[in-house]
Amino acid sequence: MTDLRIEKVQGDALIEDWRHVHNLIIPADPLSLDDVRERVGRNHLEVAYLGDTLVGCTTVRPPTDDTATATATATVIARVLPEHRRQGFGEVLYRHGLEHARTLDAAVIETVILASNVAGVRFAEKHGFVEVERYVLPEDPALWFTMRLTEDGLT
Repeated sequence: MTDLRIEKVQGDALIEDWRHVHNLIIPADPLSLDDVRERVGRNHLEVAYLGDTLVGCTTVRPPTDDTATATATATVIARVLPEHRRQGFGEVLYRHGLEHARTLDAAVIETVILASNVAGVRFAEKHGFVEVERYVLPEDPALWFTMRLTEDGLT
């Protein structure tokens, strides 16, 4: 696993790789290149490679400026392409995203997961996340979970 390279998304090639992972894993919410360019401006996006092979991506949504310090909430999302799952890459990407969220002084860590992603929900629960909200997007009936990291999961 020491060959896993994680790069901050900058430039169209990395934007396209991040978009590819997102759109493959979240087909209910496909993003255009312009959508991802906009996200790069407000979120911390990264892509991961094993050698030259794309493995996955991360998103860290920073706490908003109007969030009180005690409740400053960052969102950490790690995605791994299906052919690279169950090899420890999700763990590395999740930990990497969590560390970045901590540098942003986040007091609370959340993640969002498509409810049909049973393996993703199990991964989050295994790492100390609990469901705090269920919702659907106006343009799509897919069910989503917002999950919050408990104090037990912070270690």
